[in-house]
Amino acid sequence: MQERLPEFSRTRIQQWIRAGRVRVGGAPAEASHRLRGGEWIEVEPAAPPPLRAEPEPIPLQILYEDEHVIAVDKPAGMVVHAGAGRRSGTLVNALLARYGSLSQAGGELRPGIVHRLDRLTSGVLLVARTDLAHQRLAAQFAARQIEKIYLALVHRQVREDHGFVQAPIGRDPRRRTRMRAGVRQGREAATEFRVLRRFPGFTYLEVRPRTGRTHQIRTHLASIGHPVVGDPAYGAPRVVEDMPPLERYFLHAHCIGFRHPATGEWLRIESPLPAELQVWLDALEQRAVTR
Repeated sequence: MQERLPEFSRTRIQQWIRAGRVRVGGAPAEASHRLRGGEWIEVEPAAPPPLRAEPEPIPLQILYEDEHVIAVDKPAGMVVHAGAGRRSGTLVNALLARYGSLSQAGGELRPGIVHRLDRLTSGVLLVARTDLAHQRLAAQFAARQIEKIYLALVHRQVREDHGFVQAPIGRDPRRRTRMRAGVRQGREAATEFRVLRRFPGFTYLEVRPRTGRTHQIRTHLASIGHPVVGDPAYGAPRVVEDMPPLERYFLHAHCIGFRHPATGEWLRIESPLPAELQVWLDALEQRAVTR
């Protein structure tokens, strides 16, 4: 049957069979039914069930919480919410298991989610517990009133102690899974950085994105010739000789500052550098001493 309906997967067709939406000779068919030839087959397609977040008991590191907002220390490797090809193991699923309910302003798929971090990026992420908190935090993000500080290790020596990249970001027309700086139809984007430490072949940066575009830091740093370590999609080597393996980006959301959505108090939440990234810095320190 899939040969006649190539736009649908085998799994989807099997779901229709189980639901009685496939009939042979007017009668619902079983998956084991063998066709003899000449039968009249009717198929009644149905849309797949909508994606929605489901609670899962996954451990979380909470940096701050009250009845309005949560600050989570997201580990690298965890997806923020379900999407194509990913339904389980998400941050949202873990939050629902822990708190029961979150803001619904973002919909059933993304309850509580005001902003996101890439799967292989770690660090502090804000979550709204109420719709009002969601609306007020989203307004701060839109007005660029949120302070965001990242730590990043990039390839090669960055010459300036301070730098500013301002270039529109849009989807890469050649590789749709990544973004590209300087795209004519791209959206305005600005990133500020300063050097924290230089190592032979690498530079450790504090990065402050002034806008919030998809892959912004990764795209902007790669566009000036300094891809983030561990990010081959934007030009970094997959393996660095004489260094520990790194199955993630060396990009960490270290700090976020915001006005509390209920009290207006300025809060600043920090996430310490993960152990696997500290191991890398220590290894670079050791290499610098021995050279």
